[in-house]
Amino acid sequence: MKIVEMNKTPIAETPHKVDVRKLYDAENAQAVHIRLEPGESLKRHITPVDVFFYVLEGKGIVEIDEEKKEVKKDSLIDSPARIPHCWYNESEETLNFLVVKVPRPTTETKVL
Repeated sequence: MKIVEMNKTPIAETPHKVDVRKLYDAENAQAVHIRLEPGESLKRHITPVDVFFYVLEGKGIVEIDEEKKEVKKDSLIDSPARIPHCWYNESEETLNFLVVKVPRPTTETKVL
């Protein structure tokens, strides 16, 4: 059995310059934990595969294509492949969410 503890996983270097930790990386899927502190955001980008987000803690703004919505803890958000998306934490609390990519990407995410 393999157990991965998020807080013991190293922060990945990404163009977003925020706390991103790859928790799962297998042939068919990938799972990443992202923490956005108040005022932080992700750069607008395009992922080559379908993605879903699950909000673990806090609230934030998710933008997919031209639609923006505030989401909070226990929300699941579907983000289709090749559609621009980003996240913003405009609240005063930490936002933690899980990103699951299916299938595992074979090409890089494109920052816009």
